[in-house]
Amino acid sequence: MNLLARREHSETELERKLRQRGFATDAIQPVLEQLAQEGLLSNQRFIENYIHFRTNKGYGPLRIRNELLERGISEDSIEHLLQISDNAWFIHARQVWQKKFKNQVPQDIKTRLQHMRFLQHRGFTLEQINHIFKNSDD
Repeated sequence: MNLLARREHSETELERKLRQRGFATDAIQPVLEQLAQEGLLSNQRFIENYIHFRTNKGYGPLRIRNELLERGISEDSIEHLLQISDNAWFIHARQVWQKKFKNQVPQDIKTRLQHMRFLQHRGFTLEQINHIFKNSDD
């Protein structure tokens, strides 16, 4: 309960933490099932909170997707809630770029590649990144 009081966890994440703290594997599963039945443990709620948190930190859909996969969330659950092709990600990518580079359009290829690498590292798709520079060049 102390772990869930601090923040949301995925089932896999909570199971891993309980194992690390020395709890028996056969005792963990019934507890996780009971927490899920009581509504205290929800993968969907975890995904929604995680997406919101990481988006506010300036990360894109690809990075968030990979981080959720690492936390044991299924691909279907992620795709349903993340919606990588949503137009909102184009706007978010532009906002992240503007915050980092103060809306200064790169004048040479080296600087442009630097901006693109930054956005790729943040987890934006190539289509979203190209959209920023296409509109900036106009």
